[in-house]
Amino acid sequence: MTDTRIHDSFARQSLMETFGAEILSVADGAVEITAPIGPGVLQQHGFAHAGLTFSLGDSAAGYAALSLLGADMEVVTSEMRIHLLAPARGERLVARGRVVRFGRRLIVVAADVFAVLDGEETHVALLTGTMVPVPTG
Repeated sequence: MTDTRIHDSFARQSLMETFGAEILSVADGAVEITAPIGPGVLQQHGFAHAGLTFSLGDSAAGYAALSLLGADMEVVTSEMRIHLLAPARGERLVARGRVVRFGRRLIVVAADVFAVLDGEETHVALLTGTMVPVPTG
């Protein structure tokens, strides 16, 4: 089952563990990941660091791509671009990754990242990129 494979792969990402990140949802071509905005991930102005924002968006987009591949394949990021739209103020970030175009050799992906404060979401980043399918192992 894809959901189990995504969760198992995510559990092996020590960076996501360091951030306290969790998968919220997995669907074909779409994955949602969240992480708290705690004292260890802030930049000098007190917002969530863009490194956290990028990491969550990249992982959500990558797992969205992986959700459409067979068990014999994995993905790696070929390139990823980030547009920072607003300061990431809040209790947590939520990254919603999706597949834009699925190809045999390249998978175009995107992720929207939101800061959540008192239940309100602010769109803080848009990522677009390319994942490359690679054989497992």
